[in-house]
Amino acid sequence: MILSVSRRTDIPACHWQWFLNRLDAGFLCVRNPFNPRQISRIDLDPRLVDCMVFWTKNPMNLAASADRLKEYVWYAQVTITGYGSDLEPGVPDKKKVVIPAFQELASRFSAQHVIWRYDPILINDKYSAAYHFHAFGQIARSLKGFTNRVMISFLDLYRKNEKAMRELGIEPVCRAEVVELASGLKEIAAANGMEIFSCAEKLDLTPGGVSAGACVDKRLIEELCGCQLEGNKDKNQRSQCGCLESVDAGIYDTCSMGCRYCYAGQRKKADDSCDVHSPLLQGQIGAGETVSLRKQASLKKEQMTIF
Repeated sequence: MILSVSRRTDIPACHWQWFLNRLDAGFLCVRNPFNPRQISRIDLDPRLVDCMVFWTKNPMNLAASADRLKEYVWYAQVTITGYGSDLEPGVPDKKKVVIPAFQELASRFSAQHVIWRYDPILINDKYSAAYHFHAFGQIARSLKGFTNRVMISFLDLYRKNEKAMRELGIEPVCRAEVVELASGLKEIAAANGMEIFSCAEKLDLTPGGVSAGACVDKRLIEELCGCQLEGNKDKNQRSQCGCLESVDAGIYDTCSMGCRYCYAGQRKKADDSCDVHSPLLQGQIGAGETVSLRKQASLKKEQMTIF
């Protein structure tokens, strides 16, 4: 099993103590986002969790206590963009906090363990194509030698971010402009020792030299595990997504970053905050709610233990 931590919220930045407590307990619980009364109990036995994949905009907590993950195979995807507080009000200073934490994490482990994400790419009067070339170049130079991969994607509109995008004057970008921008970013990435991949992109960016990638990357996990995996494409993701199947530990509407382009929603009120001692990221298991032990299996070809 691959554990995603998390596509739905920023657990390393916002809920790290809860996650460490769950590692100590050996399990966590997740509500079905489409049927909240359905709760799954996920065993965190390292023999069952082949890899943990982290998503975050601030890896400071992860860098400070990554030794707690020594029993697990893992890697982190860290989003660093050139946007300011108008789009990312809750993200700490990138030059003073985020980039140094990224560098520390890579230095303690390897460049393979930390992937840079530059996404989503959006265009308006302030954040023009020229701006992206400049910002991407600055960040790439600061991360040179600390990662060997960067993932990019262009903004998709969802119901939760559509209003904010209109208010920000986000401009539609034609295919030729997207490919030209991707090509320029590819050259900058290559100059800084990085491969560049797209994430679930509807447009074919290969004319710009950017191949389709995967966030939950079977090949990378096999390299980190040192063995082959058996597994299927994640059917719960978009059709363009190339990710290996995984189980997500998060819940929507629990992130405090406040990014205006976000599709996963924002934390709504103070009493929605996480209880670090609960098996659930948010709230408690209520009377009459059923907790089912999720069927889990290692995807390693050398070990197919099923619980």
